[in-house]
Amino acid sequence: MSVRSFFACALSLGLSLALTGCEAGGDSSFATGGAGGGGSGGSGGTSAGGGGASTGGAPTTTSDTGGTTTGTPTGTTGVSCADLPLCDGFEGASAGGPPDPALWAVVSPNCSGAGTVTVDSAVAHTGNQSLRVDGKGGYCDHVFIGHAASVPGLGDTIFGRFHVRFSDALGQGHTTFLAMKDAADGGKDLRMGGQNGVLMYNRESDDATLPVMSPAGTATSMPVAPGEWTCIEFQIDAQAGTLHTWVNGAPVAGLTLDETPTPDIDQPWITQKPGWKPDLEDLRLGWESYAGQSMTLWIDDVALAPQKLGCD
Repeated sequence: MSVRSFFACALSLGLSLALTGCEAGGDSSFATGGAGGGGSGGSGGTSAGGGGASTGGAPTTTSDTGGTTTGTPTGTTGVSCADLPLCDGFEGASAGGPPDPALWAVVSPNCSGAGTVTVDSAVAHTGNQSLRVDGKGGYCDHVFIGHAASVPGLGDTIFGRFHVRFSDALGQGHTTFLAMKDAADGGKDLRMGGQNGVLMYNRESDDATLPVMSPAGTATSMPVAPGEWTCIEFQIDAQAGTLHTWVNGAPVAGLTLDETPTPDIDQPWITQKPGWKPDLEDLRLGWESYAGQSMTLWIDDVALAPQKLGCD
């Protein structure tokens, strides 16, 4: 597979980041409807069958300890959290309540049900708190936190990083835990989630998946270990129309969209919409299930930046 250097699009830290900081700045445009919802569903490729219901049992102790995210060095570049457009470890919000409303809105697009999000003081990747998402199996039970203010100012290249811990393995059915509204694709979502037991991307407008949900395509992605923290990083280059992903610091071939169509990976993504170049407007994290799988997940140390941050 022809994959461009994953670091070729990293930008200089000298860029002026006149954007929302870790604790300052608001997101009123999101809270008042400035960003889209979690998505309008979809089969997510050719796989059939549900993911099976999960009990969503919560661990009772923290898995990691450390300082708070805000104000500490973040990632391999050594950049401070306070210098990033978005950086949140959910330390500034009260346990049992919603995340900081200056940064996040809680959204349940199209319909709402039993899904909930709360700041959790029992489980954390760093610091003392994380965001707990209890996503149920029905479509209307989807729930997300959304942030819009910082995304447009990042320009053509967006780097994202977050740590996530799943209560259960990803099922066979299509699910979403990350969504970004694409203004260049009719306001539909670019989504990341799971299917066939592995991580995958899905383009809502035409249901293209990355990788292809064939046996060969599925083998190029990877599952996630339940009950453990997983670091997910992504780079989306709107000018080139490319997408790269690292899981726990390692690139994943099946989650790579480059400029050369590769069978069972990105060929349908490219051929179904030649010249795809997203214009992303927001970032949403949560849970949406299209095949009945419930999930409890914890999210921590979320960051957006114009350069790759690493998992530290």
